[in-house]
Amino acid sequence: LLFLSETGGKDRRSGLILTIPLCLEQTSMDELSVTLDYLLSIPSEKCKARGFTVIVDGRKSQWNVVKTVVLMLQNVVPAEVSLVCVVKPDEFWDKKVTHFCFWKEKDRLGFEVILVSANKLTRYIEPCQLTEDFGGTLTYDHMDWLNKRLVFEKFTKESTCLLDELALINNGSDKGTQQERERSIDLNFLPSVDPETVLQTGHELLSELQQRRFNGSDGGVSWSPMDDELLAQPQVMKLLDSLREQYTRYQEVCRQRSKRTQLEEIQQKVMQVVNWLEGPGSEQLRTQWGIGDSIRASQALQQKHEEIESQHSEWFAVYVELNQQIAALLNAGDEEDLVELKALQQQLSDVCYRQASQLEFRQNLLQAALEFHSVAQDLSQQLDGLLGMLCVDVAPADGASIQQTLKLLEEKLKSVDLGLQGLREKGQSLLDQISNQASWAYGKDVTIENKENVDHIQGVMEDMQLRKQRCEDMVDVRRLKMLQMVQLFKCEEDAAQAVEWLSELLDALLKTHIRLGDDAQETKVLLEKHRKFVDVAQSTYDYGRQLLQATVVLCQSLRCTSRSSGDTLPRLNRVWKQFTVTSEERVHRLETAVAFHSTAEKVLQECPDQPEAFNEMDQFDEIEAVGKSLLDRLTVPVVYPDGSEQYFGSPSDMASAAEHIREKMKLVSLKKQQLRQPEATTPES
Repeated sequence: LLFLSETGGKDRRSGLILTIPLCLEQTSMDELSVTLDYLLSIPSEKCKARGFTVIVDGRKSQWNVVKTVVLMLQNVVPAEVSLVCVVKPDEFWDKKVTHFCFWKEKDRLGFEVILVSANKLTRYIEPCQLTEDFGGTLTYDHMDWLNKRLVFEKFTKESTCLLDELALINNGSDKGTQQERERSIDLNFLPSVDPETVLQTGHELLSELQQRRFNGSDGGVSWSPMDDELLAQPQVMKLLDSLREQYTRYQEVCRQRSKRTQLEEIQQKVMQVVNWLEGPGSEQLRTQWGIGDSIRASQALQQKHEEIESQHSEWFAVYVELNQQIAALLNAGDEEDLVELKALQQQLSDVCYRQASQLEFRQNLLQAALEFHSVAQDLSQQLDGLLGMLCVDVAPADGASIQQTLKLLEEKLKSVDLGLQGLREKGQSLLDQISNQASWAYGKDVTIENKENVDHIQGVMEDMQLRKQRCEDMVDVRRLKMLQMVQLFKCEEDAAQAVEWLSELLDALLKTHIRLGDDAQETKVLLEKHRKFVDVAQSTYDYGRQLLQATVVLCQSLRCTSRSSGDTLPRLNRVWKQFTVTSEERVHRLETAVAFHSTAEKVLQECPDQPEAFNEMDQFDEIEAVGKSLLDRLTVPVVYPDGSEQYFGSPSDMASAAEHIREKMKLVSLKKQQLRQPEATTPES
């Protein structure tokens, strides 16, 4: 219905042109009055002082409506209106009436009113200041102007409200004391509109207003923006500057509020972590002091400790996150927050590191206890095995098996020694760790708990020491017994060897000691060798007897019977008796041979002219008798006490020896004959 020319149209006095289009429909004077008040509030006072030229377009309205509008201008804007141009239609109202009425009311109205056709309007206003509706050339888009005005009004309203709200928030944050600031911030008051959106709208509006200032019309003729636009630009710029200033302060307030909120949240979380670690967390560790009395008990305590560590890990994860947040705030924080942040960080770190150290200490203690009990169990099993070995009676088959058993026994004892040494080392290390528990006991008296653990550890080590000592004593007894058994088997083996040696001597005597010598001297040498041979056999027999006597003593000491000594002694005696009989036979033959050779050699060496030779004729008979006896003895076997018989050498050996004796006897017989011949010839002569 009513609009202010946005094209910048002006009259010849540079006053603004106000156009009031009327239509055939009923016009509300109240709405028209309100619209005029609004439009007149837009220009500046300077523009208002130049006055207005009002164009009332009555071409589509009734005269009485036009008249009412003109009269209303007197009440709404009498001082600002300098000229009212009523554009009449082609079929105008009664000229006389209308002319008379406006002329008559001129002094009372305070402004000149003229009736003019649309094509005559250029007499009063330049065509370039009129729109095409009135035959002018000024380009004007009322809807565009209206949209821009609505955007401006909305921006002005929102920005003004936003400035008030931001000022309230910012002024509340600038209060003197910290408590007042906190109370103001605690209201969590937020702007009713988004500042970014309002600022963006203002910038777009300002850009649009500034752009129109530099653009030309369609005809290429440049134009100046309307006064309302020139007036709007400073207003928009001023509002934008104020908004930016307040919004910058608001952002700082929000940043401070966010930082304070974040700091309070961090402080709250820090206290949650600290309170849990110093409360339930520490109480869990206070109740866990035992180390267990076995591997299974220690493993159960380790499992319980892992559950406690799992609960602590959740709080340690919160600690890591909080520490990172605090570090970020320290890097970007204000000076006033540094002290508080560092204090929180230090408190959190101290508590977490102390609790982590206690968890690690407890874990190491339980691990040491588990290792101690593992070594103790292994040592106990070794002692049980050694004791079981010692409790089984030894019944070895020979000395080698005894030596092997003795070696195994020594190895087990050495292993027990090493195990006990390892147990002492583990126990001492565990005792040292237990003694350090009091350093983080939170003032709790751990003497009783420590005493129980210490008594248990020392008791285990003492028990193992006693068991090891008992096993050592038993090992000493078993070692002595086994050494005696080794000696027993050795004696039995040596005694059997003596029997073998004696049997070999007997066999050698029968098979190789067969020569009787070719003369007395050789026979005496053989006799002497035989006596030495007998001495060797005697020593062998005596050695066997001594070994068998030692065997009897060892069997009595070991309280056992020997399988071999029972038949070794009879064998030794039997072989010795056989050897004795054979040796006596050998001696008798050698002595007979010595007598035979000695007498025969004596006879054979005597001269026949010697008178004593005739006196010894009886010696020839003796030599012959000894020779025959010796030959007979060579054919007779050696008869043993058990009735068995053995011959010296082979038959050919005996035949050779007998042949030699016969030859000697022939020489003696020949000598005898030679001696008898002189005796036979003497009577004849």
